[in-house]
Amino acid sequence: MSRFSADTRLGAAPVFAVLCGALLTPCAHAHEHELSPTVITAIAPSSPLTVVTNPKDPRQPVPASDGGDYLKTIPGFALVRNGGTNGDPVLRGMFGSRLNILTNGSMMLGACPGRMDAPTSYISPETYDKLTVIKGPQTVLWGPGASAGTILFDREPEQFGELGTRVNASVLAGSNGRFDKVIDAAAGGPLGYVRVIGNQAHADDYKDGNNDTVASRYDKWNGDVAVGFTPDADTLLELTAGRGDGEARYAGRGMDGSQFLRESLGLRFEKSNIGEVLDKVEAQVYYNYADHVMDNYSLRVPSGTGMMAGPMASNVDRRTLGARIKATWRWADVQLIGGLDAQTNEHRARSSMGIDTYKDLPRNKDANFHNYGVFGELTWYAADNDRLITGARLDRASAKDFRQRTGSGMMSRPNPTADDTRADTLPSGFVRYEHDLADTPTTVYAGLGHAERFPDYWELFSPNTGAAGSVNAFDGVKPEKTTQLDFGAQYKTAELEAWASGYVGQVRDFILSDYRPGMMGTTSQARNVDARIMGGELGAAYKLTAHWKADASLAYAWGKNSSDGKPLPQMPPLDARFGLTYSEDDWSAGALWRVVAAQNRIDQNKGNVVGKDYDKSGGFGVFSLNAAYRINKNFKVSTGVDNLFGKAYAEHLNLAGNAGFGYPANDPQAIKEPGRTLWTKVDMSF
Repeated sequence: MSRFSADTRLGAAPVFAVLCGALLTPCAHAHEHELSPTVITAIAPSSPLTVVTNPKDPRQPVPASDGGDYLKTIPGFALVRNGGTNGDPVLRGMFGSRLNILTNGSMMLGACPGRMDAPTSYISPETYDKLTVIKGPQTVLWGPGASAGTILFDREPEQFGELGTRVNASVLAGSNGRFDKVIDAAAGGPLGYVRVIGNQAHADDYKDGNNDTVASRYDKWNGDVAVGFTPDADTLLELTAGRGDGEARYAGRGMDGSQFLRESLGLRFEKSNIGEVLDKVEAQVYYNYADHVMDNYSLRVPSGTGMMAGPMASNVDRRTLGARIKATWRWADVQLIGGLDAQTNEHRARSSMGIDTYKDLPRNKDANFHNYGVFGELTWYAADNDRLITGARLDRASAKDFRQRTGSGMMSRPNPTADDTRADTLPSGFVRYEHDLADTPTTVYAGLGHAERFPDYWELFSPNTGAAGSVNAFDGVKPEKTTQLDFGAQYKTAELEAWASGYVGQVRDFILSDYRPGMMGTTSQARNVDARIMGGELGAAYKLTAHWKADASLAYAWGKNSSDGKPLPQMPPLDARFGLTYSEDDWSAGALWRVVAAQNRIDQNKGNVVGKDYDKSGGFGVFSLNAAYRINKNFKVSTGVDNLFGKAYAEHLNLAGNAGFGYPANDPQAIKEPGRTLWTKVDMSF
């Protein structure tokens, strides 16, 4: 039975409803979200290697339940699938802390050793104003690592010219019991504002294309408040606080997530237009806490056999503190952004057999991490059509192992690295040249980047063993070093927008996970190999007539484990998307056809901390329809049917289903995706 009562899940609703009613009074508005009369089927880059989009816009497939679900609609992204929600994002085949994921400039780190609570599982995308993706190691401003890319979910400051209010809200209903509610309301004036954001999301287990039930039910809620002080147009002081929780059934796990408690605090200061050279100063401090519970009894019945025979639970938490200060200087043709950042996080765990018996146990700290970095990013506007962007950062990273014993039961033994600390100094940097062609609206670019990444918690503490010759992963896993060349072109006119991007890279000491079945279950080993990667994305959107628009995109990622002479595991296959939209002033109708190739380049039982290559996967094609109608400036309705023909298919990046959830025991199968799915969304803006 679920640990969440209806009162707990819906407790925040009356507060938001009352606030919404109060704020519907007609008065001066801050910036409002324009209700576009279309459903998004494609997202193009806004500048070289950078995608900027509004996550409030309805898109197809069914609007996202979490941050990872939204990212998979951007070419180059895929998702390690769990079932209905909380998948783990993958960009160009790269995973985990190779992606820097920030919300309002702060980092929210999950606690589960198996990434059941990936950072994006705590993100409700529609409650943010802007999503920015920077592909490749082509920025140094947002923290260490980021060899694959940087992802920023941001809420922008409110701007009230006079006393006033605004409200944005939406309601979504769909197949399989899907029901989401979002409200984003603000009130303020020239001297400041108060913003309140809340959302609730629910879905039942879905049925796949074969009409089989897939364990995927979830409930989530989030509530956030921001109070801003704006004594003048160039000054901002903002305090933020938030809390959320949820639960989710997982088809691909031995346990479910029965708690995803999030607590967040933040304070930021911005001062703009300071002087002729020093243009802007920004500073922030933040606190994020994740308290996650996994068990096999709240949302399912224990299997009664094997290692998961009786009720059991594991409770892990992670407390993250961070700070950043940066300044922007401008000269005639040069801009420099420089600063410092720091982060520390602590991980604790407790577990036991029996229902909720873990609550009586103390939490044991097993790890903490520290990182201190200095960075600078310079843009030189060499000519009207030429830009040179370069950046560098230096990080001092460390981790301490507090585990006194490792393993469990008969496999428990003293930890040879108990109370040991390891540390590294890691340089990163990039240089990129951009040129606007004189005779055509085209920008071409090429950038060379290098990123050195300290191993994360999941690579140092989750594996059972390290490489040969090491006492464990904490002792044996080396920092990862990626050098990558990114290049491409963008073309944009009123009728045609086209873009292409490619990359080729060398990864020294790539951190690879080996999985080995045994009598006591599967064990994992983390080791370093050398790897080569390459791939790219391309796309186009063409306005066929005044009303018809077509778009298409293609994404491909390739990798090779050059140390072992085998494919690099967990690479998404070739993915193509084709969209067609007809639109009038206030309504639109469209179609989306997604075609994915088979993936035959695998290395069985090799992968990342979570995902591994189980088997080759077949290709598939999925066809979907959508429509939208803007009733007036305040209301819009959009609707869609995803997987119109009820195709039975599974993504290559996947976790195998478990016995008791529609999949045979001892015969892991890829989790099938939802069958035909209908949804309708109503957006409101006042």
